[in-house]
Amino acid sequence: MKNKVYIYDTTLRDGAQGVKISYSLEDKLVITKKLDELGVDYIEGGWPNKSNVKTIEYFKRVKELDLKNSKIAAFGSTRSPLNKVEDDPTLSSLLEAETPVLTIFGKTWDLHVTKVLKTSLEENLVMIEDSVSYLKKHNKEVIFIAEHFFDGYKYNPDYTLKCLLAAEKASADSIVLADTNGGTTVDEIHDITKEIYKTIKIPLGIHSHNDMELAVANSLAAVKNGFTQIQGTMNGFGERCGNANLTTIIPILSLKMNFQTIPDASLCKLTENARFIYDIANIPPNENQPFIGQNAFSHKAGVHANAIIKESTSYEFINPMKVGNSRNILVSEQAGVSSLVYKAKELGITLEKDDTKTRDLLFKLKELENEGYEFESADASLKLFLMKQLFPYKQYFDLVDFRVIVETKHLEIFSDATIKIKVKGVLEHTAAEGNGPVNALDNALKKALCKFYPSIGENHLIDYKVRVIEGTSGTSAKVKVFIETKDLKEVWTTVGVSENIIKASWIALVDSVEYKLLRDEQELKDIASSK
Repeated sequence: MKNKVYIYDTTLRDGAQGVKISYSLEDKLVITKKLDELGVDYIEGGWPNKSNVKTIEYFKRVKELDLKNSKIAAFGSTRSPLNKVEDDPTLSSLLEAETPVLTIFGKTWDLHVTKVLKTSLEENLVMIEDSVSYLKKHNKEVIFIAEHFFDGYKYNPDYTLKCLLAAEKASADSIVLADTNGGTTVDEIHDITKEIYKTIKIPLGIHSHNDMELAVANSLAAVKNGFTQIQGTMNGFGERCGNANLTTIIPILSLKMNFQTIPDASLCKLTENARFIYDIANIPPNENQPFIGQNAFSHKAGVHANAIIKESTSYEFINPMKVGNSRNILVSEQAGVSSLVYKAKELGITLEKDDTKTRDLLFKLKELENEGYEFESADASLKLFLMKQLFPYKQYFDLVDFRVIVETKHLEIFSDATIKIKVKGVLEHTAAEGNGPVNALDNALKKALCKFYPSIGENHLIDYKVRVIEGTSGTSAKVKVFIETKDLKEVWTTVGVSENIIKASWIALVDSVEYKLLRDEQELKDIASSK
């Protein structure tokens, strides 16, 4: 049997303290369902004080969810030095949340006790014991978080230990040591947790912040010393530099350290769930994030790609599918023939490694890369390039000319585009307005094509990025434009390069439309051949 490490998720509280994160009530409920599906042991819903109406409503609504794996925890603090436990509003609000688990923090750094709480060290010990005992009388699982524990231990180890013993005496179910400022090194965590484990007899946990980018390492160090609970957030969300990243900790414990965390069958859902939470939080995903990032298993160098195609373990420490991610072989100026063959296969095109045609294709690709094209981020443009080079390719339309006008009226900027294209021998002349010149061009092109290819109406431009390829020429420098498009089935990216930003945009835009039409045509052929 693997040793169990309990995963305590605080994405909904600590994670919500991250810059630019603001969950709605519905967001919190949806995330709760996702975390339960993943199989975390605890989900902390927030602090249900009277001023936080959203959190109070969350605890009412979360009871309606049919959770299979997770316990819901409400968060608060020990009683105020001015109150008795039965009259303390924080403790009362915790009980009113009616959750099976109550998590309270208490001061353990003497500086905070005397300078922040403005009370005596002795009274703080009584507050900890009183608060835990009172909540335990209501048949709750009580987790005590020793706030600022490691800072306190460095200055006054005897007092911080007394705080833990007070919580243990009051029958806390577990005690969690918090590196609240995130300023403790791995060696310090190792030495201190080793000492605490010898003294405290109830289960111990760790709550690390990432101010020195050590939250994951510090959490794992505590586990090595016998700690059985890790508190953290999905994707490392949190205040300042964030919290311990559970999407990194969970697979390390499960796949590299032989601990049981979430159910084994749920590990393959990790990437999907982590990216879903990025979407809900409206935060751009960290593409270089270990395990779940888009680039976590991407291979660009020709030598690496060639080796990994032959033997995956040569450059991958785990199979990406174990965490629900996938391998990505990139085609770039650094790629070799093996990379191109592998990538073409992903796109549904068969190439032979030793074929002269394949090497010619690679040479042409590298010439385009030298001009500024970047196909590693634009699979749709790469597929179109290969199709045009390898097979007879029909043009879906031909550009005759276009004009884009940007003008100011009453201090407002307006854009409109006029376009002439020839489709199936018919000259089509249309005009459209847009929020900007590219949007106007996009609208005009779709308007011209829709009567011939109605499915083009499904296309929506969802992202537009411009990068200067070489900046020494200033505003006349060559630019690279990426366009991300979405229809009812798929999202794809195309690229265009030119010294003129409108021309570069047009190239990427045309690729986007042609990719859609090519895919639709292939789908119709597949349907016809299956009948």
